Amino acid sequence: MTVSPPLSGVRVLDLSRVLAGPVCTQLLADLGADVVKVERPGGGDDTRQWGPPFLEADGPSGYYLSCNRGKRSLALDLQHGASRTVLDDLLRRADVMIENFLPDSLDKLGLAPQRLRQLNPRLVTCSISGYGRSGPLANLPGYDLMMQASAGIMSITGEPEGMPMKVGVAITDVITGLYAATSVLAGLVGRDRGAPAAAFDLALADCTLASLVNVAQATLLTGQRPTRWGNAHPQIVPYEAFATSDGHLVLAIGADRQWQRFCKAVDRADWAADRRFQTNPARVENREALIPLLQPLFRQQTTAAWQQLLTAAEVPHSPVVPLDEVIASPQVAAREMVLDTTDVSGRRYRLLGGAVHWQDQPPRTAVAPPDLGQHTDEVLLDWLDYGADQIAALRRAGATG
Repeated sequence: MTVSPPLSGVRVLDLSRVLAGPVCTQLLADLGADVVKVERPGGGDDTRQWGPPFLEADGPSGYYLSCNRGKRSLALDLQHGASRTVLDDLLRRADVMIENFLPDSLDKLGLAPQRLRQLNPRLVTCSISGYGRSGPLANLPGYDLMMQASAGIMSITGEPEGMPMKVGVAITDVITGLYAATSVLAGLVGRDRGAPAAAFDLALADCTLASLVNVAQATLLTGQRPTRWGNAHPQIVPYEAFATSDGHLVLAIGADRQWQRFCKAVDRADWAADRRFQTNPARVENREALIPLLQPLFRQQTTAAWQQLLTAAEVPHSPVVPLDEVIASPQVAAREMVLDTTDVSGRRYRLLGGAVHWQDQPPRTAVAPPDLGQHTDEVLLDWLDYGADQIAALRRAGATG
């Protein structure tokens, strides 16, 4: 029996650009929603040009491909007068609308919350911005690097005596995209239970701060400014990276019984009996004594040898694996996290798959991210019932691409 994806029949109008909004709507597309991505004719989403790498000489960037899987592209110039009617018609027929415009653009485009509610009382909306729609910073734009710097995550990332460091991916956008998708799903459930359609206000700054969980909560409890710990952990020891004779490995001992197993595996009964190291609070207090004992120990053997020893001892650990090796691993293959796809131009390539799996999921396929305006006529026809003459008139006027 073929089971439809959970969001089959849900129409999502994606007015967002760059990363946070597209991450949200790509997840909704993975779950079966019909996501229509509105892009400006001629250029489209800025990330189409954010390369290298690009898909061949004339293809979109890897950046664009990473967060627009499974969507349809409608080329529509939202600044064009003739587009207002088209946009209103799309909003009337959508279940969800995602946007990441600055506040002063919302009124100009007819996207103010009260107007949207009048157009479509059942429309679940989600606004994504740097600092949210309220507060003294509401009118400032937000970019990932700015958010990492201003929302706390950069101050706690990096070596203790080194520069503050950003995370190696635009993590504030990704986190916000996931929060946005969760909000949208909650809005759909509430709406279908009879509640008014919700209008969500998601800020990169808020989502980033919320993601600091125990570190932020510790600051609330103590009033103390947290420091950078590099690859170590402020509340768990040993829980960090160590150099081996040929690479690096992380040791993740979060329980005292794991520490005892580790000591037995490395034949150090004296460490197991040492009162300074017997409990995690004691190991945290005596971190400066313990870590220098472990560092030369790990350098004595290869990463593979440590893996074999620690696996047999049931001690949590992992080698530090380069991304190309992660992608080629049997686990990634078994989870179908890398999929083959072919785009409308016949170009074949591999695409990162979605992380959500569910029982009775249809066979996993990757619908290639769309060419700019690839589905313009198709969407105007099947969402709005526009005729060929009406579509041609919009194109002649320059409203569509």
